Amino acid sequence: MSIPDYQSLMLPVLEVAAKAETSVPQAEAEIATKFAISDEEREQMLPSGRNRVLRNRIHWAKFYLTKAGLLESPRRGRFAITPAGRQLLANPPASLDTKYLLTIPAFRDFYRGGGDAETAAAAAELVPPSATPEEVVDAAVRAVHAALRADLLDRILQNSPGFFERVIVDLLVAMGYGGSHRHASEQLGRSGEGGVDGVIDEDVLGLDRVYVQAKRYAPGNVVGRPEIQAFTGSLVGLGASKGVFVTTSTFSAQAVEFASRIPQRVVLIDGRRLTELMVEHGVGVRSSRVLGFKRLDEDFFAED
Repeated sequence: MSIPDYQSLMLPVLEVAAKAETSVPQAEAEIATKFAISDEEREQMLPSGRNRVLRNRIHWAKFYLTKAGLLESPRRGRFAITPAGRQLLANPPASLDTKYLLTIPAFRDFYRGGGDAETAAAAAELVPPSATPEEVVDAAVRAVHAALRADLLDRILQNSPGFFERVIVDLLVAMGYGGSHRHASEQLGRSGEGGVDGVIDEDVLGLDRVYVQAKRYAPGNVVGRPEIQAFTGSLVGLGASKGVFVTTSTFSAQAVEFASRIPQRVVLIDGRRLTELMVEHGVGVRSSRVLGFKRLDEDFFAED
């Protein structure tokens, strides 16, 4: 039979995870047996030639189920069902697909990371003829980037605070700050000096400096106004006028409002913005596939 699409694989993936902690390759073997997928079909590759179709679809099903809180990743490369996932299996919906997942607040919030809820639903369901080919491509790009940003944040949280510091160094250097990577590393390595985590030159000549505070918090640990006030106090004590506060979580509304009206220029970078900047400046990511779209050159066919 043909390989099921990733939405049709969501329920089978959840059922496999309900048996025991597993991995995508292990789930692939069970699902291939369940759907009578031949060895030849299992070897079928994506057009890019970089991944197998079945494994890729299982990965996406697993990723979406994780963002919906139905699966969890106890360790790298492994996944298991959550209590919420078991509860759903006890009374499964008629169709477990992206449309159903959008009724789950955790998944809906994940999609809002790439736009509003209406855009998210459209990105999940756009298919011709309801959308032009370009709209389908744009929706796919948004979905891939949303998944990439979520993966980046997960991997940062799995690593050490020292790794988080290196991420910030790499990002600031990629954005043109700090002069050299070595110099930036030395400056940001002076943890705790003056109540800040580090200082980086705003330009190659070191004519101005930006002070940095970094908080590697798990999701749900919101950075509040007191933390921003303390950071601002440190800037005043150092005679500094510019600072960047980076966190892997989010800032409270009070923290954002406070930062917007103080004399010092304090930029707040939350987890979503951090991963957006990492993707934009090529930090922790690499190009997997580059597509070029050509249009008709009207000037070429113009006859004067």
